[in-house]
Amino acid sequence: MGPVRYYFSIFLRRFPYFLIVALIVSVASIIIARALPPTYLSQMRLIVESPQIPGSLAASTVTTPAAEQLQIIEQRLLTRPVLLDIAHEFEVLPDQDEATPDQIVNAMRKSTSIWITGGLNQANLMTITFEARSGQIAAGVLNRYLTEIQKLDVTYRKERATDTLAFFELEVERLSDELSRRSARILEFKNENSSALPDSLQFRLAQQGALQTNLEQTDQQIFSLKAQREKLVNIFSSTGQVVGVSQQNLSPAQQQLSQLRNQLDNQRVIYSENNPQIKLLQARIEKLEEVVAAEQATNPAPVDVQTGNSALDLQLAQVDSQISTLEDQKRVMEDRLNALTLTIDQTPANAITLSELQREHDNIQTQYNAAVSRLAAASTGERIEVTSQGQRISVIEHPSTPSEPSKPNRLMIAGGGSAFGILLGLGLVVLLEVLNRSVRRPEDLINKLEVWPIATIPYAPSRGEVLMQRAVWGGIILAILIGVPAGVWAVHTYYLPLDLITERVMDKLETYW
Repeated sequence: MGPVRYYFSIFLRRFPYFLIVALIVSVASIIIARALPPTYLSQMRLIVESPQIPGSLAASTVTTPAAEQLQIIEQRLLTRPVLLDIAHEFEVLPDQDEATPDQIVNAMRKSTSIWITGGLNQANLMTITFEARSGQIAAGVLNRYLTEIQKLDVTYRKERATDTLAFFELEVERLSDELSRRSARILEFKNENSSALPDSLQFRLAQQGALQTNLEQTDQQIFSLKAQREKLVNIFSSTGQVVGVSQQNLSPAQQQLSQLRNQLDNQRVIYSENNPQIKLLQARIEKLEEVVAAEQATNPAPVDVQTGNSALDLQLAQVDSQISTLEDQKRVMEDRLNALTLTIDQTPANAITLSELQREHDNIQTQYNAAVSRLAAASTGERIEVTSQGQRISVIEHPSTPSEPSKPNRLMIAGGGSAFGILLGLGLVVLLEVLNRSVRRPEDLINKLEVWPIATIPYAPSRGEVLMQRAVWGGIILAILIGVPAGVWAVHTYYLPLDLITERVMDKLETYW
C-alpha cells in the first residue's frame, strides 16, 4: 500500500472525529455570523486652526501647543460624567437599564476611537469614530461629542485667559500697594532725618565752614575786646586818665552825656562854680546820668572793676556788654556747629539706609512696570479668547448617519470559522495518529523490531461485517450531522447566545474584531 492510500485510509478511519470538530466549529461560526448584531460606524474629523490675529500684532495668553490641546480635550471628553450623560441621552446599550455605570462607561470608551495626527510643519488633526447598534445613535453620539469638544475648547481657553488676567490684576494691585508702602517708608525716613540727608550735605558742609570762620572771628573779637578792657584799666590805674572810647559804641544818652561833660569841663576854665551856666550844665548832666543809669539797669553789663570814675565805668560796661554779646553769639554758633557736625556725621549712614530703601523701591517699581505691561498683554489675550479670535478647533468632516453597518463581516466570519473548523479537525486527526504507537504496516514492524516479514495477509471481512460497518458509519455521520448543529442551537437558545459567548471570550483574550 502506498503512502497516499495509507494516509487516506487513516483519514477515513478518523473521519468521524474530523467531522465532529469541523461541523461544531463551522456551525458555531455560521450561527455567530448570523446572530451578531449589526454595528454602525460614524466618523468626524477636527483640525486645530491657527489664531486669526497674527501673534506679532497681538498674542494670546493661552499658548498650549495644538497636540497637547487635543490630548487635553480627549481626556476631558472621555470622563465618566460626560460618557454617562451621553449614554443615557441616546440609550447606547441595548439593555442599558440593567447595566451598571462602570459597564456603561467601559462600553462607551470601547466604542469610541480617537486618533491624533500631526507633526513638524503639519496640521494637527483629530479623527473620532463611534460604533453603535444603529446609525442614528452613532451619529447622535458623535454630534454630542462635537458639542462637548467645542464647549471644552472654548471653556478651557477662556478660563486660562481669564485666570491669567485675574492673576496679573492681583499682581499689579499687590505691587502697587507694596510700592506705596515703600514710598511712604522713604518719605517717613526723609522726614525723620531731614537735617542729615545726603542731598543737603554740600550745603551743610558750606555752613559748617562758614560757622567755623565766624567762630574764629568771634573769638578774635572777644580776645580784642578783653585786651582793650584790660588796657583801659591799666591806663587808668597808671595815669588816672580815661581814654576816649569810640562814640559809635555808645547810646545816644551816653553820647550826649559825654558831650555835656566835655562842655562842663571847658566852661569851668572860664566861669566859676556859681555861674548860672555851670549850674545849668550840672543839672542837665545829673538828669542824663539818671537816664544812663536807668539804661544800665535795664541792660546790665558785668563789671569786673568799679573804679569810681563814671566815664571809665561807662567804657568798661560798654566793653563788657560787647564781650557778653559776642560770647552769647559764640555759644549759639558752637551749638549750631555741633548740631551741624552731628548731622554731617550721620549723613553716610543715612545715605546707605536711604540707598537701600531706594533700591528696594526701584526693584518694586521695575516689577510693577513689568506687571503692568503683562497685564496689558493679558487683557489683550483675554479679549482675543473671548471673541474667539485665537487658536481653536474646527470641524473638517461632520458626523454623518451611516446607511449600512460597518461590521460584522458575516461572510468572513462564517467562511473563516468553517476553514478554521476544517483545519482544527485535520489537526485532531494528526494528533491522534501521532499519539498512536501501534504497529499497522510492515514498515512499522521493520522500524521497531528490525524484522523483515516474508509477506502480509490483509484482513478480509465478510459481507455481513461490511454491511454492519457501513451502517454504523452512516449512523455516526448522520448523528454528527444532526446532533452537532442541534447541540449548538440548544446552547445558543437555552444557555447563552453564541455572540455573547464570543464577546466574553474575546474580552478575556483582549481581542477585538
